[in-house]
Amino acid sequence: MLFPTSRVPARADAPCRRVRRLERKLLVYAGLEDLILLYPVYAVLFAEHGLSTAEISSLFAIWSLTGLLVEVPSGIWADAVSRRALLIAGPLLSAAGFALWVLLPSYAAFASGFVLWGTGGALRSGAMEALVYEELDRLGAASRYIRLMGRAAAVSMAATAVATAAAGPVFAVGGYGALGVASVAACLLCALTAAALPEHRDGSPGDPADGADRRRARYAGTLTAGLREVRGSRSVRNALVMAVVLSTVWGALDEYIPLLATELGASTQEVPFLVLVVWAGVTMGSLLAERAGALSARAMAAVVATAGAVMAAGALSGTTAGFALLGLAFLVFQMADVVADARLQSAITGTSRATVTSLAGLGTGVATLMMYAAYGAASRHTGHGLLFALFAVPYLGVALALARRPSGRADDPAEAAEAAEAAEAAEAAEINVKRLQ
Repeated sequence: MLFPTSRVPARADAPCRRVRRLERKLLVYAGLEDLILLYPVYAVLFAEHGLSTAEISSLFAIWSLTGLLVEVPSGIWADAVSRRALLIAGPLLSAAGFALWVLLPSYAAFASGFVLWGTGGALRSGAMEALVYEELDRLGAASRYIRLMGRAAAVSMAATAVATAAAGPVFAVGGYGALGVASVAACLLCALTAAALPEHRDGSPGDPADGADRRRARYAGTLTAGLREVRGSRSVRNALVMAVVLSTVWGALDEYIPLLATELGASTQEVPFLVLVVWAGVTMGSLLAERAGALSARAMAAVVATAGAVMAAGALSGTTAGFALLGLAFLVFQMADVVADARLQSAITGTSRATVTSLAGLGTGVATLMMYAAYGAASRHTGHGLLFALFAVPYLGVALALARRPSGRADDPAEAAEAAEAAEAAEAAEINVKRLQ
């Protein structure tokens, strides 16, 4: 199998009601997090206020750089203090950013909004995956992680689709102001939902009232445990790198889809519906993630390579009908993305789960920042269609790497031995962390 199932199989006596409650709350949280009516048109909002493609790319770079700086510290904080608290704070910061965009539309406000949004996203990144995996593990249902996260991603995409479909009519009635109000309201409801999520931790989380030296020592110990696990386990390293590469390119290109649509002649009201076509594919990819986890490495390689070619064909079609091909390609990219995250969570053995996940987020942030810079520079010389086609090339590299794997099996005895050694090292580091708590 390309991606292994959880280390801990679901037990027949698992408290199913608590599992279902956790699932329902997570799905509501995931839906509200992306029920943002500004999503499909904010790039157009920026352009209508005089920003060039290069300036818009600089905003995306600010967004990415913010996440880059906050990603790992937030993961350490989530492991050392409270993951649920970060899941509450994240949407509140995003709400403040969206409010800035519609109240004070200018480059400075747009940049400040991206700083707030990027910080909020970084707080959620790693904390959510770690909280969900460990709560399921505690209930004896860790093997349901890939299915649940796939469903959560599907709900997020469906919420994005609903927001995209509603954005056009709402914009026609109330303009960007109405879109902003709806987006802020969704964020506030998301924060309330996060407050209802369960959180049970092994040991006692650090007291925020601890002295500064004690807190720094505790956070340093948590980071050390996470880094030691990454260094000591080849399976964790491989899963981390694959998660970064698979998610970076399509995640960055997603921000330019509205601009590609306008380049092909779509009006502001039509843009959300073209974006909806792409996100319908992304939603289906989330739902198919569990099945994709059963594919061999070579089968996954063929699927990813085909998706890259399909994206290039759609972008170069010269017509909005090509968005159907983009939707199909993004279906595969999202499917592979969810499965890669599940593999990473399954490979992690220590309690610095959010820290390791945030290291993957850090890698994604660095790669995404480079992608925005390259796209912005190239946009001065060519159109969006050709740029989308060129950025399909990295997926051919991913496919080649997958195809070169000797087998689809993930239960390599050498990797298992390395994982055991990494677990022992991480446990020693965790003991030191607990002494500081």
